[in-house]
Amino acid sequence: MTGCIAPRLRQAAADLPSERVSLQSLAQAHGPATHGTLLLLMAAPCLLPVPGVGTVLGLGLAALAIAMWRGQAAEHLPGRVARLELPRDWAQRVLVLLAATYAAAGRLARARLTELACAGRRSWTAAMVGLMPVIVVLPIPFGNVLPALALMLIGLALVFRDGAAMLLGMTAAAFALVTNAGLVSMAWFWGGEWITRRALP
Repeated sequence: MTGCIAPRLRQAAADLPSERVSLQSLAQAHGPATHGTLLLLMAAPCLLPVPGVGTVLGLGLAALAIAMWRGQAAEHLPGRVARLELPRDWAQRVLVLLAATYAAAGRLARARLTELACAGRRSWTAAMVGLMPVIVVLPIPFGNVLPALALMLIGLALVFRDGAAMLLGMTAAAFALVTNAGLVSMAWFWGGEWITRRALP
């Protein structure tokens, strides 16, 4: 699948209809669903500044993390996520981004440290994937970029069985947690100080 998916996605981007495109249509262009491919498909739109997309996809990513935690197979997108529609130009950008991601990964990724590139029942991978949507839905400017990139790396690791990519993805996810926790803490502190000053006579 990974050898021909990049040109197929580019062709699918060129053939998109002129109206709005559902994520289910993008999933059909993407091909068979696995934990890795669904992670890539749902994380990629989170990089785009489309209002409301992060919230819906965050719920879908959380549902996928629960399935991974329970050891369940990934067969399709959650219903609400599948019905999410994107304007044609944004849908094209998603497919082109995925095509470029697979093309780059095809040159760099390979099966190595395969024991790390797994999404088994109650795994650290599933736990970290479950934490990333929490950050994605937070109203932090550009706060969804790093967790989305982390999820794409984890997705590629699962697709290519590449433990090195998994380590990169988990490191990026941990950095996203620390960074966004720091931003939330600073906002809470400064907001508390501002409220206190306003309350004082």
